[in-house]
Amino acid sequence: MLNHVETDRLLLRRITEDDADNLVELDSDPEVMRHLSGGVPTSREKIVGEILPRILSYTGDQGFFAAIEKSTGDFLGWFLLRAKHGEPEDEPELGYRLRKIAWGKGYATEGSVALITKAFTELGARRVYAETLAANIGSRRVMEKAGLQYVRTFSIDGSKQEAVEYELLRAAWEETLPAGALRLRDDVHAEPELRK
Repeated sequence: MLNHVETDRLLLRRITEDDADNLVELDSDPEVMRHLSGGVPTSREKIVGEILPRILSYTGDQGFFAAIEKSTGDFLGWFLLRAKHGEPEDEPELGYRLRKIAWGKGYATEGSVALITKAFTELGARRVYAETLAANIGSRRVMEKAGLQYVRTFSIDGSKQEAVEYELLRAAWEETLPAGALRLRDDVHAEPELRK
């Protein structure tokens, strides 16, 4: 099971029941929630009774990860890498929600790249995708910096709002790797007698 991922500045660990206060604080910031609920905070009752149980329902190698700043131990937000229920396991969705104090520092890109790498190198993903409101320029920039490419614009069911989908296919991701990186990775994971 994928319990944590580390980057230079972040520890991404599984969200637990102990993160309820962190999630309430995150979803209480009107600016964080601007493109999600029009700035309306999520109630503690909804987080504890609905959202957190749904987050904890993901098992195995996919799910939601608390983003912890390594230098301070502060909770910065969360990332997700998971296939939606009923969708192919090898096409996980990437997502993130960070506190305002973490914006503009490259944390969203850093965490996204780490999870994309895990998806392709350890989880057998053939495609990673992400969605956001078309108006959420900051989130779209993160997707682009993480290597995802625009796929489509679509209407959100029952509303006049438009969302966008971005994706990164395994073949496109492999093209960005230095020459020999895949062979080296494959050699490391091969049986000892096969390494030559």
